[in-house]
Amino acid sequence: MNQDKVKINVYYDGACPKCVKDRSTYEKLAGKAGEDVCWIDITGREEQLRKIGIDPHKALTELHVQDENQRIHSEMDAYILLMSKVPVLKPLAWLIGLPLIRPLLAGIYHWQVNRRLHRSGRL
Repeated sequence: MNQDKVKINVYYDGACPKCVKDRSTYEKLAGKAGEDVCWIDITGREEQLRKIGIDPHKALTELHVQDENQRIHSEMDAYILLMSKVPVLKPLAWLIGLPLIRPLLAGIYHWQVNRRLHRSGRL
């Protein structure tokens, strides 16, 4: 890894099989670019999340990414930031940021996450 690059932190639900699979897919697509991403499982880290300004309940229901400037991005902003780091995913990052697509995807995303958390008894 290039020591001059600052990593971004991705706070994800390691107890979610789909989240773990999505992480693996991202790492495969990212290649070298993925070395600048630090994946942090939110499971059991409620106090650490609060210290950096992330509500633990929100962390379960939305992806959170801390950028190179320590700013926290959530939901679609987090996905756009993460995808924009990988050349093959940049067009997708642009697409999901479009005004008509973004709210539609956000609604579908929240519906799926809430359904998953209800089924697992974690919501």
